[in-house]
Amino acid sequence: MYEYKFVKVKLSTFKLEPKENYQAMVNDYAKDGWRLMQILTPPTVGYGTIGYYEFVFERQS
Repeated sequence: MYEYKFVKVKLSTFKLEPKENYQAMVNDYAKDGWRLMQILTPPTVGYGTIGYYEFVFERQS
């Protein structure tokens, strides 16, 4: 059986850059046995931008 974790990484409003170091976050989850499966993007909002990415991690339970 597998378990999944969904982690939102918010983007700054004007620069459209992640507010946190997503590379370090992925490495930290990997150290705990999680594997990055997918990065989801939500529907666009005003001016065709998005507010966050959602990272989907998986690990065997």
